Amino acid sequence: MVGFVTLGRWMSPPWITAHSGVVHRQPNLDAGISVYRLRAAVTRGDVERVRRNWLATEAAPPALLRAAQVSGRLTCVSAAGRRGWWMPPGLGDATHVAVKPGARPPEGEIVAHWSVPLVPLPADRLMDAVPDILERVANCLPFEQALVIWESALRLERLHPDTVGRVAWRSPAARRLAAVATGRSDSGLETIFVVRLRPWGVRVRQQVPIAGHRVDVLIGDRLVVQLDGFAFHSSPADRHRDLDHDRELIARGYTVLRFTYRDVVADWPRVERALADALAQERHLAR
Repeated sequence: MVGFVTLGRWMSPPWITAHSGVVHRQPNLDAGISVYRLRAAVTRGDVERVRRNWLATEAAPPALLRAAQVSGRLTCVSAAGRRGWWMPPGLGDATHVAVKPGARPPEGEIVAHWSVPLVPLPADRLMDAVPDILERVANCLPFEQALVIWESALRLERLHPDTVGRVAWRSPAARRLAAVATGRSDSGLETIFVVRLRPWGVRVRQQVPIAGHRVDVLIGDRLVVQLDGFAFHSSPADRHRDLDHDRELIARGYTVLRFTYRDVVADWPRVERALADALAQERHLAR
């Protein structure tokens, strides 16, 4: 029989710790832990009972604990953030939870999603499956913000666009995102830039290898755009490498424009002017 391990002043079953600090009681019973022992652990304060079927340690992440408290599953941007996908700024602190259709609205700072899931999961799962996270993101956020998260999901979860395209998405928003998401973006900033440039009708390619390194965006044949993200804190060696690559590109006949996170997110008209000037001079065309 599995024993207990000490975590500070808590005595926590290791299988609870292995499940991020909150777990359905059924896996405990399946592991041979009797109902009596579970009740005794709760009485001693080793673990906390969350509603009827969940047990948690003091290390349980607040978002997962909140989902268990309302008998739901973590979903949408809350689940995306927990999986480490890129998150657009300004999404707020509310916890997004999927609950059964017809369930009472949860109280507190919770955004409830009532739709029937694409992927049915056992009762002991506290987070939606990836397709359901993506569809709820599609239905919850504006297109640009949703695409940032979708691009990240494709890249980090190693999802092929063809596979994503074959999912039986239920909403027009999800089908639209599945049609354009590629997983090629190296950052959320790159996704935002490409989304805003796409209506211009120029040829745009991402992560194109030129002169020994990949460029973020190549417009037409000769206009290179490099994007320095919000977390861009290059070392002097990194900065020198970037400048060396820029000089090599210019020597090969490319025009190089470099924009920061603030340029793209907070001062897009300035970016548009620079791009319009370059396009008017046909800097994107091979000569």
